[in-house]
Amino acid sequence: MASDKLLELEIVSPVKSVYEGLVKYVTAPGVMGEFQVLYNHAAMVAALQVGIMKIEDERGNRTEFSTSGGILEVKSNKISVLADTIESKEEIDIERAKKSLERGEKRLAENAENLDRARAEASIARAKNRLRLGQ
Repeated sequence: MASDKLLELEIVSPVKSVYEGLVKYVTAPGVMGEFQVLYNHAAMVAALQVGIMKIEDERGNRTEFSTSGGILEVKSNKISVLADTIESKEEIDIERAKKSLERGEKRLAENAENLDRARAEASIARAKNRLRLGQ
């Protein structure tokens, strides 16, 4: 692929800068479903949900990240991702994710009167996503 067919990508979270460089594509978990951004994509802003973000850099190296949501903006072949949280496979703590999944499932099973069901379900979804990428 010619170098003029690459996109600039920047991924940041509130606590770190995750990636900055040229890529062939980005596949992201949008709230309306997974989507892919290629060279010359129309300008857009999309909300992200829990899922796996995939990129392929200019050398053909593929990288996947676990994200818990955020915003992706495309404009003039530049992609900016503002992620709520984002982790590479190497950063994922499998034991922590397993414990988080167990805690969330236990909370749902107990079905306490003061249970914040949405929060417990979101915690479970994030843990499953981390485990899916990390294992």
